[in-house]
Amino acid sequence: MSWLESFILGLVQGLTEFLPISSSAHLRLTAAFAGWHDPGAAFTAITQIGTETAVLIYFRKDIARIVSAWFGSIAGKVPRSDHDAQMGWLVIVGSIPIGVLGVTFKDQIEGPFRDLRLIATTLIVMGIVLGIADRLAARDETGGRHRAVRRRKGLEELGVKDGLIFGLCQAMALIPGVSRSGATISGGLLMGYTREAAARYSFLLAIPAVLASGVFELKDAGEGHVSWGPTIFATIIAFVVGYAVIAWFMKFITTKSFMPFVYYRILLGIVLIALVATGTLSPHAGESAG
Repeated sequence: MSWLESFILGLVQGLTEFLPISSSAHLRLTAAFAGWHDPGAAFTAITQIGTETAVLIYFRKDIARIVSAWFGSIAGKVPRSDHDAQMGWLVIVGSIPIGVLGVTFKDQIEGPFRDLRLIATTLIVMGIVLGIADRLAARDETGGRHRAVRRRKGLEELGVKDGLIFGLCQAMALIPGVSRSGATISGGLLMGYTREAAARYSFLLAIPAVLASGVFELKDAGEGHVSWGPTIFATIIAFVVGYAVIAWFMKFITTKSFMPFVYYRILLGIVLIALVATGTLSPHAGESAG
């Protein structure tokens, strides 16, 4: 991998990680369109450490409060009913599905799941799901001629059942094209949570899974499957860009809908299907390399 490739891929990772459009799909597509080798699941996982570091810094006050309360509840100094202590447990519970499924389907994630036809399909399908979830949320928030405004849930109402459902939604993002934030936010909206609550928990829930995945994949870099220099450079780029995107996205969702992302996903999926169907792009473009 050249330094130019690492810069562009790091930029793509930072721009797309927190938006509901799938960073893994965009890394895969960037390489395919540019005629580069597929950067691979290991590269994706390691560069995600950069974007998750941005999450740790942006939500540092929330994270510090949750971690402190969680340890305090274990030591008996903080009531287990404390909201922050419960959030600590819920993040752990919600991380179980992606941990189990990630290990179980590791070979598929690094192989068949990166087929461009599958990516195109998941882009479209999850785009439609996100659109439906967003419309339901908008209907509750604005009401209508024959219905009153309906109050949506905040994170203080999150329980173990909903936490597990969030976790299962996050696990779907193991398939490129689904989008971690897109799946968890869609799940949250369908369960009746506000846009901000769904997005905030989505970001917090991703921290253990992404950091664990990145650390696990570091062994591939040590074995020569990933170039250290370019990968670290891409990770730094992803961190800087990712932080800016988080700040923008959290402000965006307080007043705007997710429909622009829905239209983008569906359009990109259709274009990708057309390119593969006409033979312009191979569904396995770039897969010959590690």
